[in-house]
Amino acid sequence: MLASASSPDVYAQAIATRLLSRDPFGQWLGLELGEVRVGYCQLRFRVRADMLNGFGALHGGVAFSAADSAFALACNTHGRQSVGLTATMDYLEAGRLGDVLLVEAREESLKEKVSVYQLRITNQLGTLLAMFKGTAYRTRHEIL
Repeated sequence: MLASASSPDVYAQAIATRLLSRDPFGQWLGLELGEVRVGYCQLRFRVRADMLNGFGALHGGVAFSAADSAFALACNTHGRQSVGLTATMDYLEAGRLGDVLLVEAREESLKEKVSVYQLRITNQLGTLLAMFKGTAYRTRHEIL
């Protein structure tokens, strides 16, 4: 087990790396881990042709899935297995083929059993495409 007390952000990075490496769907999405620290996670991915809807825009389900993945990683950085209770998403702009999207998850509240996260999806120009809010239940099970 890593020394979580002496280096919590290193521990958080190890958890996120491990979880993403065991996530075949996240790998299919092409999610790449960016900055990770306790209660925070960044993911990046490039919009591919097989991610588009009938209007030629990024499919909402792909955007939601990427946000859900960043939410999952961020809420598990404390080392206790956490699972989503609720999630909502507001779509503001359409992602386009070739866009490189940044998904950023930030912890807003951490309690003994429940935590809340706000997420933003932006494109390579910094345009805000979507906002996501997720609430997680924190179990007692250690991850690493």
